[in-house]
Amino acid sequence: MASPPAMGRPLSTAEGFMCGGIAASIAVTVSNPAEVAKTRLQLQGELAKSGVEKVYKNAFDVMGKTYKNEGIRGMQRGLGPAYAYQILLNGSRLGFYEPFRRNINKFIGRRPEEQLGSTAIIAGATSGAVGASLGNPLFLIKARMQAYSPALPVGAQHHYKSSFHALSTIFRAEGLRGLVRGIDAAILRTSMGSSVQLPSYNLTKNFLVSRDILPANSAWTFLASSAVSGVCVCIVMQPADTALTRVYNQPTVVGPNGKLVGTLYKNPIDCLWKTAKAEGFRGWYKGSTAHFMRIAPHTIITLTANDLIINLYKRIRDNGSS
Repeated sequence: MASPPAMGRPLSTAEGFMCGGIAASIAVTVSNPAEVAKTRLQLQGELAKSGVEKVYKNAFDVMGKTYKNEGIRGMQRGLGPAYAYQILLNGSRLGFYEPFRRNINKFIGRRPEEQLGSTAIIAGATSGAVGASLGNPLFLIKARMQAYSPALPVGAQHHYKSSFHALSTIFRAEGLRGLVRGIDAAILRTSMGSSVQLPSYNLTKNFLVSRDILPANSAWTFLASSAVSGVCVCIVMQPADTALTRVYNQPTVVGPNGKLVGTLYKNPIDCLWKTAKAEGFRGWYKGSTAHFMRIAPHTIITLTANDLIINLYKRIRDNGSS
């Protein structure tokens, strides 16, 4: 994380990756039901004009109907790949962010430990892009598994028995290209979110600590800072998140070159344009309540747990080496 406690040497990239991955796994267990609701709301009425009958009224209606028809298993669809994706994404984002930020600072002639808004945004976007690229196949199958409902389907439906079945099915049908489908949308979405997540978290935490509002290593400091960060991420990332969900989940056909291509969208920009044209700009923000219900607790738990895990890890590591 960006403002490590004063004790001991800074975390290595591998140590940061490990701590970030553990924190993200804790968070995704709590936030996954809201992610399922968000995915289904984003696909509901896809490219349809107003007046189409809705399967789901809102985020709470999705979760209520999902639990009634599919049980806990339905509410936690895609949890397996979600764990793996979050470990890769947040392990990369939290593990690479600090080394990136410090090296960018040194490159422009500033002190590595200095908190600069510009270098923080660049480091956040870059580390997020790395994580999104590594985790793209996992996010793809996660989105498709979360969208699948045997009772109340919306959007294109893809039924997979497991994560391995999903990966093998996509690879057999579409090859490697199928597993990197939507990677441009994934990088756009995650870069936008990451560009504000860690900078807003660290700037808020530094503000609270530097003005003696809260102590540096207090759980309340971590909670307040991550709450502000969650709001910032949700506002910035929502349109790209909608585009990513739709690009991943769209039906495919065999194109002129013999390769499978999406039938609805060419790329995320095309998706946003067509969505705005057919559904208005409100279409970009479908599922925004569910998105906030996912991103707020997910960000709070991830960043708070990450700081607590780092403090515990450094205490154990430094005491063991003393």
